[in-house]
Amino acid sequence: MIEEIVTTGTRRADRSASDSPVPIDVIGGTEISQNAYSDVQELLRTAVPSFDVNTQPISDAATIVRPANVRGLSPDNVLVLVNGKRRHRGSVISFLGGGISDGAQGVDISAIPSLALKQVEVLRDGASSQYGSDAIAGVLNFVLRDDAEGAEVQVSYGSTYENDGDNYRIAGNIGLPLGNSGFINLTGEINDTEGTIRSVVRDDVQALIAAGNTDVADFLTVNSYTSEVPQYWGQPDVDDDIKLFVNSAFELSESAEVYFFGNYAQRTAEGGFFFRNPTNRGGVYAGPTVDPLTGDPLDADDGGVASIRVGDLDGLGVGGTCPAGIPLTGTDGLIGDADILAQVVADANCFSFVETIPSGFVPRFGGDNEDMAVAAGIRGEFDLGSGLSYDFSASRGSNRSDFFIRNTINASLGPDTPRDFTPGGQEQTETMVNADFVYAVDTGFTSDLNVAFGAEYRKEEFDLFAGDPASYALGPLADQGFSSSSNGFGGFPNNTSADQDSYAVYVDLEADLTEQFTMQAAVRFEDFSEFGDTTDIKVAGIYHVSDTVSIRGAFSTGFHAPTAGQANITNVTTQNVGGVLIDQGTLPLSSAAGQLAADFIESQGNGRPSLGPEDARNFALGVAFDIGGSSWTVDFYDIQLEDRVALGANVDFLDALNFAGGGTSYTSVSEALTELDADGVIDRQDFIGLDDLSQFRFFSNSFDTSTTGIDVVGRWDFGLGNGESNITVAANYNKTEVDDVGTVNPIDADRVRALEDLLPNVKGSVTWTHSADKLRTLVRANYYGGWDDTGNGVDGLSAEVLFDVEAGYQLTESIELIGGVANILNSYPDVNPGAGDLGQQYSEASPFGFNGGMWYLKGRMTF
Repeated sequence: MIEEIVTTGTRRADRSASDSPVPIDVIGGTEISQNAYSDVQELLRTAVPSFDVNTQPISDAATIVRPANVRGLSPDNVLVLVNGKRRHRGSVISFLGGGISDGAQGVDISAIPSLALKQVEVLRDGASSQYGSDAIAGVLNFVLRDDAEGAEVQVSYGSTYENDGDNYRIAGNIGLPLGNSGFINLTGEINDTEGTIRSVVRDDVQALIAAGNTDVADFLTVNSYTSEVPQYWGQPDVDDDIKLFVNSAFELSESAEVYFFGNYAQRTAEGGFFFRNPTNRGGVYAGPTVDPLTGDPLDADDGGVASIRVGDLDGLGVGGTCPAGIPLTGTDGLIGDADILAQVVADANCFSFVETIPSGFVPRFGGDNEDMAVAAGIRGEFDLGSGLSYDFSASRGSNRSDFFIRNTINASLGPDTPRDFTPGGQEQTETMVNADFVYAVDTGFTSDLNVAFGAEYRKEEFDLFAGDPASYALGPLADQGFSSSSNGFGGFPNNTSADQDSYAVYVDLEADLTEQFTMQAAVRFEDFSEFGDTTDIKVAGIYHVSDTVSIRGAFSTGFHAPTAGQANITNVTTQNVGGVLIDQGTLPLSSAAGQLAADFIESQGNGRPSLGPEDARNFALGVAFDIGGSSWTVDFYDIQLEDRVALGANVDFLDALNFAGGGTSYTSVSEALTELDADGVIDRQDFIGLDDLSQFRFFSNSFDTSTTGIDVVGRWDFGLGNGESNITVAANYNKTEVDDVGTVNPIDADRVRALEDLLPNVKGSVTWTHSADKLRTLVRANYYGGWDDTGNGVDGLSAEVLFDVEAGYQLTESIELIGGVANILNSYPDVNPGAGDLGQQYSEASPFGFNGGMWYLKGRMTF
């Protein structure tokens, strides 16, 4: 078997994966290409059992930058590297993350084209003492191709068994010499993926049609994507998906090399929100209970009936009057009274959305994402043969998402509402400067003592861009129960910007103490501008019991520092809660308002909220052995994670201000701010724009978890017939338990269930590849254990085995034709028992998606 040299988890130049004190998987270029999917996240889901990513049909901004999990932990808890350098985060904070990813801001892995990769190194252990923040669940290092010659072109097309989700990909890679001692490697990729529809006709829609609502019946055939469903629910559309990558290096001398790599990527992702029912959608159609004869307000106890809301365009009490609602007195209370509807239509001063959008509507939400990065450096030895090597580098990367929402309304603007909005955007930018050194010291051990040390400066910035005015406007009908802001995703009212930086130094030691025993130790000190400092350590070792058996283990501490976005995001929107318009927001804990809330919460006796790094302790113990011509590794891990960052429950702003005033009962937030400023308690300038704020929440440290598991990886190479075969087994058992829900900012029972039960405890795959002459084949079985759909309250969803097949034929020396099927048996998750409620035929949290089988054809040409 060829020894796979790795650079992740070690700073020795000659370390192989099999001799590493910690488990490292190497996914080579061939394995990357033998897959139905071109998205790198989907490739990893197949190759790495502890890696999970969902399709995200309706998850607001998380649809655009999909959060991925390793070992059931947050996307924040895995570090992503490219060529060994830290990759910048994505721009999206996942406020709707399914419980596991809530509030996380992970890396946008999808911006990396698969054809640009030489290999992916997956370090399955904590490594914060070596790399810094986030390296808790592990490290993903994407190593770029470094060919100085040759070219490759790939073309693929595929579709689902349901004849939707059509997708194509055109990708090319070329390696060119750079002078006599360098290279430049270029990769380009264009993708387009159409959405899928996996929805059913909702019960309320069927009831409306049965009651005689012809507008909704027409909507099914005219305005929807099929003649059967009024709601687009499924895989989002991804258009204009372009990815470019460059990797290069040039030798200045025998002891010095300069290098450069970078990327540019863009894509547009768009998906559908839930159907807005034209009789009962709150803040748009749903009105008060009214007199069935006049449409005037009347309590239900006095005979009032449900209604469709009517607005008085010149204002309540001004000019003429309008009925409060159109009584729903028709069939089964689902059809509006025709006479009062006619009265509303005839009176230009009265308005109801059933006049302009009688069928209801389905908002379409999406965003334009742009990702770019550059990294450059110089590496070598100070004096050839001195043993002291260096690597000086600098990098800068950014990821930006600009959101749009179409086919929706700002109900408070009444008939003047636009139907399309641009709610604003978010951008994450990171800058890093590194100085790394390695020195080999002869200490009398079997190998030199490898002494690595260095320093890092890192700055991250998070910017929030305001949307168009209509996307957050509080229109003239707001005081009549019509909701403000663009329905489905309200706009950001202000531009905000925040940044933080950190400095770090580290020492990393490694040596073969004897022929059988290798030890590694590391310590890292890091100081954050916003959160103070942290020191983390790691001790790891591997002992070769024999040529075929090794035992390895590791202990480390780690951390995840809150991002600038999590620490500083400011967003205030107006919401209709229980028929009352209130301003709700997310504010920084460090803000003046946040500190008043912290004072108030502390007064309740539960402690004071704070925001700082999450702390982790990792313990791992494993064995590697060869038996019967096969190689196996079995690794146990235990991850204790404390003070995890969470977005807390809403705090009543007026209650906090009343407490700040010594128990005074102010009548409004505005009054409280004025009085507290006059008394010298606060500076009103710190609260500009918050006079109407009713509730807000913030990120803070919260709960503790324990995650334990076992990874099993096996490989068997053997001859079969006149060809060569390989069988690879990869399996993971993972279990997370919430040890403490937190006292200051506790998480609720629903999130506890999601953290513990949403993902399968067992996941694995068995892959058989065979090659003979010009033909190669692949058969893979992917196992997903049982899981609970905690978002819909459905327990005990079935385990599933999905089968993939692929065959490739080498038509000529440079051309290969490939065909395959992913999920050849067309397996689906269990049908959602409440599908008729929201139209979701399957759970959006399914660990293997919900599209069913997919076939594909590929062509590959090399030069």
